[in-house]
Amino acid sequence: MDRQAQFRAREALIFQVAEQLLLENGESGMTLDALAAELDLAKGTLYKHFQSKDELYMLLIIRNENMLLEMIKDSEKAFPEHLAFFMLHHLHHPERTVLFHQIEERLSTTGIGINLLFSELYQVRKHRLRIIIRMTENYLESIQSHMTVRDYLASIWALTLGAAAILNSSFYQRYLGSRDTLRVAYIDQALAMPKQLSSTEQFA
Repeated sequence: MDRQAQFRAREALIFQVAEQLLLENGESGMTLDALAAELDLAKGTLYKHFQSKDELYMLLIIRNENMLLEMIKDSEKAFPEHLAFFMLHHLHHPERTVLFHQIEERLSTTGIGINLLFSELYQVRKHRLRIIIRMTENYLESIQSHMTVRDYLASIWALTLGAAAILNSSFYQRYLGSRDTLRVAYIDQALAMPKQLSSTEQFA
């Protein structure tokens, strides 16, 4: 393995372990000392891959967005499958969804020296949104729904983020019952929304 390939492999491992520590311990418990110890690396080696903890967080968020982008590029899947994959990506790891959202919001106002990473993040999202908008337009036309693409996508995101918050809540966890049943119910609800609108308008 050449030096560049070793660097990339080490970076992938750093990101994987950093995300695991972050999800297990929260922001306050995820220190670079703990990360270096977990990886059995010198702390200085970490700085070859990122300059600060804020930069590491942004790289983790971008990595997650790139995963979502790769998922949506699969043209073999129909819209309902893409929707289910997107929602399950968030609902199987609700703690990641909630935490990444909170960290991004904080960094957007307090982050230092990460403007270029925010630009990169937004470029990935714009690319993904262009694909999603086209796919959603085709789907809404195919089911003859009058719901707008903007309203539908906003509803899906609101439903997903709200569901992740509930699944991640220590209070609501006592009352949830089967998480898998709840996840399926949220996906069914998201798929039913544009059909319900068409049905309501038809009988109005």
